[in-house]
Formats: sequence, structure tokens, C-alpha cells
Amino acid sequence: MPSLSVVIPAFNEELYLPRTLECVDQAVAYLGDQREHRVEVVVVDNASTDRTAEIAASFGTRIVSTPEHNIARVRNSGAAAAGGDLLVFLDADTLVPKQLLSRIVEVMHEPTCVGGAVDIDYRPARILIRAYLRLWRVVGLTLGMAQGATQFCRREAFTTLNGYDDTLYMGEDVDFYWRLRQLAKGRGQRVRFLRDVRVVPSCRRFDRWPILRTLVETNPFYITLFRRRQSAWHGWYHDVPR
Repeated sequence: MPSLSVVIPAFNEELYLPRTLECVDQAVAYLGDQREHRVEVVVVDNASTDRTAEIAASFGTRIVSTPEHNIARVRNSGAAAAGGDLLVFLDADTLVPKQLLSRIVEVMHEPTCVGGAVDIDYRPARILIRAYLRLWRVVGLTLGMAQGATQFCRREAFTTLNGYDDTLYMGEDVDFYWRLRQLAKGRGQRVRFLRDVRVVPSCRRFDRWPILRTLVETNPFYITLFRRRQSAWHGWYHDVPR
């Protein structure tokens, strides 16, 4: 198995990043004999105004700075700076099980696997939002889509696809996974969606935003219409709930 890089985009994540990095450290330790392969963690500081960079440094991560608020470009910057042949993209407010990296390494031992994604366990406080997100999860699984709280791929495949589409301000993760699937299909290869390990993203926006706003801004039809308009996603790039 080649070297592995965990790329974490982060904007003002001083409250959530420490726990995420703790989980990543546990996942690295759990690799056991698989640790013979180098693992690095790259945090992409997206012009944070809090202690994000300081916290990342305290964990011994590699820090990259990218000023423009465009999540696709931030992910791509991290990939460009990373040295691994296998790239794992993880959101800064997402908790991962200790088995995560081990499972990714395991499936990537398959020569025909170009990458994949990991199932998500949303845990919002409000029952309506919980049911809504679970519904869209079922729809996504049925249609073969996957969000980007945790995605992974071989660097060669990432380069072939020119990474994440930086003309998109939202939905770049679903778009990337879809293109990765098409690449694999065209080559007679495959992607793997891991359902036996699940990651837990923060639901801070869903817990604090009005219900209607959550229903609108997470609706795939709304995302498709406005994904190239930065002004439509102010709450995701600027007004980040604490």
C-alpha cells in the first residue's frame, strides 16, 4: 500500500478541529502493522481568524494556507501539497471511528478500486431534520451519490479528474464522487462506498438554523441551481455557527 495523506480543509474550526484530529490520531494508531506505510495529515487553513492553525500545529500536522473561500479549491490545495499516493479528504468538524483508515487501506489493496466514500451518520437535535437527512441519505444511496465528509481516492485518479471542480461553491463533493464513478466505470474498475464504518459530522448549522433554511440549503435541487453562485452560500463560508 502506498503512502497516505489525510487532507482536512478548515476555516475557523478551533472548537471542532481538536476532536477531529484526536480521532485521526487514533485511526492512525489503529493501523497497526499497516503503519509501515507513511501517513501524513495536512490541514488547509482557509484564512481562519481564530486558533485553527495553532491547534493544527500542536498536533504536528502539515499546514497549508489558502485564502479564497471555495471548498473545492481548498481541497485541491491540500491535495497539491500532500505527498501521499492515496488521498483521504476529511471535513474538519467530522469525527471518525478508529477503524476508518484501516478499512480504507484494506479496500485500496484491491487493484481495481480507484477510491470511494464513507457513510455518514448525521445526528441533529431536531427530529424533523433527522428524518429529512435520513431520507436524502437513502435517496443518495439509491442513486449512487456520496457526500464529502470523508472521501478517498488514488492520486492518479484525482489528477486525471483535475480534482474537485473549483467552479462549484457547493456540491463539489457529490460531483467529484460521480466523476470518480464514471472514471472507474470507463476503465472497468470500481469505487467502494464503506457502510460498515460511518463518520459523524457536526450538525451545528442544522441545530441552529431555522428549519426552513436547512430544508432549502440542503435540498439537491437548490444546490444544483445555485452551486456556482458564491453569494448563495454565505452561511457555509462566512457565518459559521460556533
